[in-house]
Amino acid sequence: MDQHQRIAQMTLASVYPLYKNKIEKKGRTQDELDHVISWFTGLDKKTWQQKMEALETFSVFFTNVHLPSASTLITGNICGYRIEEIENPLTQKVRMLDKLVDELAKGRSLDKIIRKFPTT
Repeated sequence: MDQHQRIAQMTLASVYPLYKNKIEKKGRTQDELDHVISWFTGLDKKTWQQKMEALETFSVFFTNVHLPSASTLITGNICGYRIEEIENPLTQKVRMLDKLVDELAKGRSLDKIIRKFPTT
């Protein structure tokens, strides 16, 4: 099984506790994590939690998720890959979420994590 297939079969329910543990060790809160997930997925907390409780795989979870247009501003390295160079759309979305969680854990402010296009 290749990396893309493994990611497609993973669930938010399986990685959420890892995300939560990672950010809480660095002094961040579950509310901040939940806010980041809601921004990224465009889903309210209740909806994505229902999907998580239903053990939806990432391939199902991201099917009807509409990422914010500013998600194109999520760039950089995660897990040894440049996000903007990942060709598999699902893997790219999951790695973007990983990147946001990393930024939260590293102490980046929410207003910088929640990217916005510059206004002119």
